Amino acid sequence: MASLWDDLDSLVNSPSSFTAPTGDRGTIKPKANFDAGEDAAALEEAIEGLGTKEKTLIDILTHRSSAQKQLICEAYQEATSRTLVEDLKGDTTGDFEELLVALATPPAAYDCHEVMRAMRGAGTSDSVLIEIFASRSNQQIKALTDVYLEETEKKLTLDLKTEVSGDFSTALLLLAEGERDENTTVDAGKAKEDAETLYDAGEKKWGTDESKFVDILCQRSIPQLRRTLVEYKNISGKTLQQSIEGEMTGDLEELLVAIVKCVKSVPAYFAERLYESMKGGGTDESTLNRIMVSRSEIDLLDIRAEFKKLYEYSLHSAIKSDSRGDYEKTLKKLCGGKDE
Repeated sequence: MASLWDDLDSLVNSPSSFTAPTGDRGTIKPKANFDAGEDAAALEEAIEGLGTKEKTLIDILTHRSSAQKQLICEAYQEATSRTLVEDLKGDTTGDFEELLVALATPPAAYDCHEVMRAMRGAGTSDSVLIEIFASRSNQQIKALTDVYLEETEKKLTLDLKTEVSGDFSTALLLLAEGERDENTTVDAGKAKEDAETLYDAGEKKWGTDESKFVDILCQRSIPQLRRTLVEYKNISGKTLQQSIEGEMTGDLEELLVAIVKCVKSVPAYFAERLYESMKGGGTDESTLNRIMVSRSEIDLLDIRAEFKKLYEYSLHSAIKSDSRGDYEKTLKKLCGGKDE
């Protein structure tokens, strides 16, 4: 994996998932000749009939855009006086249920609920918070914080403050504000200056000034940071990721490395996360679900391509060997092509 993240050639001019138009590289596209009432009736029949017709649930929820699914949810509630999510929870179980509920939930609400789940109970699931806040655009972060405010009547940043601490807290809270610079013009002089600041704060001195890394990596624009990564390697002979991994530990290291990876390639970052969720003895279904659902209308085609390139087998085949039954069928429909 090191070689992927060490390669900075062509980085400055390659497209970024932060700025690519939504839906452009997703596997789920809006259905033509869409009829929300018809789909709602089919779902009602599938749920209320003798034995749930899983095939209908899978076909509809994996072949409609999130905007179309929200119209289906409205039509369903109008027809039954119940929410589709409640009925899915009552009629399906386990990983299959969680995946269908995720598919029936608007993207911002799904992100928000994953953040809430990560903060719930004893000990915060920091890797979930890291994945979400390192990979989402300002617009996506603001949308999820709006849902959080609506559902809890509290500001997410205030609640996060009570969950995390230190430099990790400072970095996460900066990202959770959704205020990263969005200027697409790169200031080459500033990139060099930032690269020198980072070098002076880490490799060059005894001990590390983490605050400099946090300020630059959590606030500069993606194009600006890409140029900074190149300048940093020119100055230090190492990649910034290698320096962070050598100088830091724990959650802060994980977060800053995730940011650097997403600056380079969001699809490669998610391909690696998917691989990690399925390797070894057990499967991390919640991570698998979150990535497959949240990227299905954004860049899952690119994630699939990166996965094949990195691991020399397809995402489709990984899902096939790692999941079973209706859960497997749903994931494979989300994945789309086999890439063999």
